[in-house]
Amino acid sequence: MEIAILGGTGPQGSGLALRLAKAGKNVIIGSRSAERAADIARKLEADHRGLTGKIFGEDNISAVKRAHEFVFLAVPFSGHAATLTEISPYIGDKCLIDLVVPLAQGNPRQMDMPPEGSATEQALAILGPDATVVGALHNVSATVLADLDHGINCDILVCGNKLAESKKVCELIREFGTEAYYCGPAENARCIESLTSILIRLNISKAVPFSHAGIRISHREKHGD
Repeated sequence: MEIAILGGTGPQGSGLALRLAKAGKNVIIGSRSAERAADIARKLEADHRGLTGKIFGEDNISAVKRAHEFVFLAVPFSGHAATLTEISPYIGDKCLIDLVVPLAQGNPRQMDMPPEGSATEQALAILGPDATVVGALHNVSATVLADLDHGINCDILVCGNKLAESKKVCELIREFGTEAYYCGPAENARCIESLTSILIRLNISKAVPFSHAGIRISHREKHGD
C-alpha cells in the first residue's frame, strides 16, 4: 500500500511519514516541488534507520495519483483551499484525511474558522459532497509524531460523514500504537480542531510543567447490571 502525504515536507507531515513508514507503509511525500519532496524523503530515510516502509517524494498531483487509498493533507491552512482545488480532479474515490487546523495567523492560541465551519468541512465543500473526507490527527504535536523512540502520548479523535471509511482511518491510526475514536460527522471537526488552540496555549504556558500535551480519553469499563 502506498499512502500520500501532501505537505509532507513540513514538520507534521514529515513526522506522520515516519510513523507510517515505521508501521510498514510506503509513503509518498507530496509538495509543490517534487525535487524538494525527494530531498526530504531521502533525508528522513537516512536519519531514521530501521523503517520497514519506504519514503518517496513527488509533486502533489503525482503523489495523489500514486496513492492507493489514503491521502493525508498536512499543509498550513493558508494553502489548504488552493491545495484541495489543485488535487480535486485527481482524488477520485480515495479517502482524504485532513489534519489541517485553521489557527489565527500570528496567534496560534486562537482559531480562525473558515465560513464552512472547519477545515474538514472546507475540504468537503471543495471536493464535493460525495467525496470521502475524514478529519483526524489535529491534536498531535509534530514533535511527538517525529519522535520514534517514544509512543504517541494521546488518543486520536476522528470525524467524517462516511462511517465505514472513518473507521478504516481509525484502524490505520491504531497501527501507530495509539487509540483512535470515531467522534461523529464532519461538522464535529469544529470542536476537535478547536482543541488544538487550547493545547497550544497550555504547551507554551510557563504555568505548567509540560509541553507537547495531547488529548486522552479516560473511561471506566462497562459492567452489566
